Amino acid sequence: MDMARGINDPLGTGDDAGPDEAVSDRPLDIGTDERRMHVRAYNHWVSLLHGRPYPSIEDLDPDNIADFGPHSVLLDFSKGVDDPAIRYLGRALREETGVDPILTHVGQVPSRSLLSRLTDHYLQIIANRAPIGFEAEFVGTRGHNTMYRGILMPFSSNGDEIDFIYGVINWKELVDAATQAKLNAEIEEARRTAPPPMAAAPAWADGPSAGFESSADLVIPAEAAADSTLADRLMLARESAAAARASDTRSRSALYRALARGYDFALAAESDGSGYAELLEDAGLKVQARAPMTPAVKLVFGADYDKTRLTEFAAVLSHARRNAVPSGGLDAFLDAAPGGIKGVVAAERAHRRPPAKPDLFAQIAQELRTRPPIAHIDVAAASEFVVLLARKGGDGMDIVAQVADSPLTERAIRKAAA
Repeated sequence: MDMARGINDPLGTGDDAGPDEAVSDRPLDIGTDERRMHVRAYNHWVSLLHGRPYPSIEDLDPDNIADFGPHSVLLDFSKGVDDPAIRYLGRALREETGVDPILTHVGQVPSRSLLSRLTDHYLQIIANRAPIGFEAEFVGTRGHNTMYRGILMPFSSNGDEIDFIYGVINWKELVDAATQAKLNAEIEEARRTAPPPMAAAPAWADGPSAGFESSADLVIPAEAAADSTLADRLMLARESAAAARASDTRSRSALYRALARGYDFALAAESDGSGYAELLEDAGLKVQARAPMTPAVKLVFGADYDKTRLTEFAAVLSHARRNAVPSGGLDAFLDAAPGGIKGVVAAERAHRRPPAKPDLFAQIAQELRTRPPIAHIDVAAASEFVVLLARKGGDGMDIVAQVADSPLTERAIRKAAA
């Protein structure tokens, strides 16, 4: 059974799925190391962008990537997309697949090999113009069931067109069918003979869609979503962010979806501080007390993304958190918000803006209006408050002039209140 998850074909139901293949909504238990490998591979891809739509192929050196280089393959489309050339094949992937060392093109890849699991998805990259991640399980050429997770990332030789694709894949081989059947039988026997529980077990709905939450492009069991690792949530958010940032012509729903998944990741990070700290360390980021959502946004969209947009996205996530938007609800919240993202950003900035300082001049002027006069003269005033110039007289002061100078009058008023 082969199940792949990408951006536009999240459950592997596209043309590359054979008639004998089935789709499962069960998340694959591939393991934390395998998931983190793809987080690091994506981080590496983002680090090579430098503000460009795609990294330059000149900046990629798989031979010197000790982490995931042995698990990778580089495809060259410069001569066409029908049968891309294989420019690099990592040692671990070559050994696991058992391919001939002289293999040079995708057309020579065995159809049921592990390497074919990567090369079968390369057209999705051309269509999406952004990285895609997928996970699946299949029966390999040795007859063993194998679970794997892969990511494909676009590269360019001219900065405008995708003519290279770099893929990273990791896998875990399961026991053979006979051994698995024996284990299943033993588990079933243990379950059958076990004493009944003292307390009633939770009731599970038995409908075909019971316990499932749906989104625009992915159906995942609600309980599975709750158990997803932080790295899983980050990968899902990054796939949506990559789709949203691939082209300025993308619909706003793609951006809303990316922000919603980024928000879900940020909420999950609050419950997994150590895991979040490791992801930040891998990406070279730090927690910011004054801007707590900024590191999460950078993890999802990339630290090199437009700084103004990153600031706006962080404001959206902060606003949602302050208003207790639940996990999975940010896209609906943005749809209903007046002005969409811009309206939410404006509201969050207004909330953060310090209150206006009291108008001291107005307070002083009001005090002077109620203060008892110390003398009165019959002279017409040019405005409410005036500065009079006086000289000492025989039995008091003689007013000799009014000074019509607003700044001087204001300073005099402030001085009078001191």
